[in-house]
Amino acid sequence: MDLGLDATLLARIQFAFTVTFHIIFPAFTIGLASYIATLEGIWYFRGDDRYHRLARFWTKIFAVSFAMGVVSGLPMSYQFGTNWSRFSVTTGNVIGPLLGYEVMTAFFLEATFLGIMLFGWNRVPRGLHFFSSCMVAFGTLLSAFWILSANSWMQYPTGHEVRDGIMVPVDWIAVIFNPTFPHRFAHMVTAAYITTAIVVLSVGARYWLANRYADESRVMVRMALAMILVLAPLQAFIGDQHGLKTAQYQPAKLAAMEAHWDGTKPAALVLFALPNAKTESNDYEIAIPNLGSFIITHDWNGLFPGLKQFKPADRPPLYMPFFGFRLMVAIGIWFIVLACIGGFLWWRGRLFQNRTYMRAAKYSWPLGFVAVVAGWFTTEVGRQPWIATGLVRTSEGVSPVASGAVGTSLILFFFVYLIVFSAGIVYINRLIHKGPVLQAPEGLDEGTPARPISAATETGRGRG
Repeated sequence: MDLGLDATLLARIQFAFTVTFHIIFPAFTIGLASYIATLEGIWYFRGDDRYHRLARFWTKIFAVSFAMGVVSGLPMSYQFGTNWSRFSVTTGNVIGPLLGYEVMTAFFLEATFLGIMLFGWNRVPRGLHFFSSCMVAFGTLLSAFWILSANSWMQYPTGHEVRDGIMVPVDWIAVIFNPTFPHRFAHMVTAAYITTAIVVLSVGARYWLANRYADESRVMVRMALAMILVLAPLQAFIGDQHGLKTAQYQPAKLAAMEAHWDGTKPAALVLFALPNAKTESNDYEIAIPNLGSFIITHDWNGLFPGLKQFKPADRPPLYMPFFGFRLMVAIGIWFIVLACIGGFLWWRGRLFQNRTYMRAAKYSWPLGFVAVVAGWFTTEVGRQPWIATGLVRTSEGVSPVASGAVGTSLILFFFVYLIVFSAGIVYINRLIHKGPVLQAPEGLDEGTPARPISAATETGRGRG
């Protein structure tokens, strides 16, 4: 069946849709696993029950988020065969092993210790449980390592040679640690930690404003704020270094992000514009002269390639990289402001007396996820028209399937993901509403139920 639509476009929309839903959960669980391990470590060495209660509380939320991440991530692997089989044929010798390494190391590690982390409370020694939590946290970082290595190779392929149109790895070190990988890995992991810290700060502020769990809310607000104070400014530095690598290895992407057309002149920092591909200029531009060159080249009169230096067929789409990048940066600036104001109030001893700040923190919880999605749209759309830069165009990697098949599966994905996402949000909100309290039915040990996710169901029944 042919819907009269481009199968390549539908395949791209389907993958973008699934990855947008999926990335939300790893971005949260990477940071949350490390936070839980930190809480449990403090409890293990200091014996402070506040950290014990918080560790068990966030473990329940981690269980739901991890499950949703697995469910939303599996279809993406299958899409390499169903929608992108030609890409898999040409690059599978490189991409396949990298994804396989993620399963063999990160997924197996998480699967080994996740059961102990979720169900081992009061069943295994504290030291073993703490070690299991640390291994799960390490597993999430390993997963990010391999996925970002594969994606970075697609951004700038190295360590391979082409034989009869097939990419064959010849240097695995060059493949794994390609030039764009280190900064992209640091940028993503830091973003995940910031996202988690903002959520923890928001939940702590929510409890404080509602006069609930005063001790636990203080711990959450202080720990999260301390993390954001360090990581938000650090992320600005990492982003700057990542931008320099982008200028070196993906100049067309950078030109689209900056809406920079003429590479023979110093670039302005474009605050707002509507990039116009037909006129090769920016409409309604608001810009600061030369500041773009200074940021990218660290030279007030520095030059870097503009979009006019690339053939129209080799230019990325303009709107998503341009506006996605600005949205990500704007949210990053807000996090720095939020951290600095909170740090000042903390230093002055007025952090928990300022309800305006607490309300701002409470409602900031979704912004980290928005920034992560905006960043991924920037980097993925900015790579176009290539699926593997310089090797395989996106139009060359799609499977020979009818648009009707892709469109039908896209519709099904939409409804399934909507159900999964909605159910997950409802469960997580119920767990947050219940709070970090340890209550067990009579006759059972106090603590997490035998099935952690069941805690949300019990909460929902209680509220009903």
